[in-house]
Amino acid sequence: MPKTILVVDDKANIRHLVREYLSEEGFRVVTAADGREALYSARQEKPDLILLDIMMPEMSGYDFLKTYRKRAREPVILL
Repeated sequence: MPKTILVVDDKANIRHLVREYLSEEGFRVVTAADGREALYSARQEKPDLILLDIMMPEMSGYDFLKTYRKRAREPVILL
């Protein structure tokens, strides 16, 4: 079963590019456009890793991380 990576960025072209590269390497990639969407996706998908943009509308990467860390400890890389 491939590892799942959640890519969170408000720029669609970045999400698409990262998804393409990671998919080619055999990862299952889930994307989200903002922190709120990422929280939902993370709860549903249980990713092995999160690639997280910091500057996003609605909920910043820092706000996402603060909320997410209350329930989960999977690794997060801030972009």
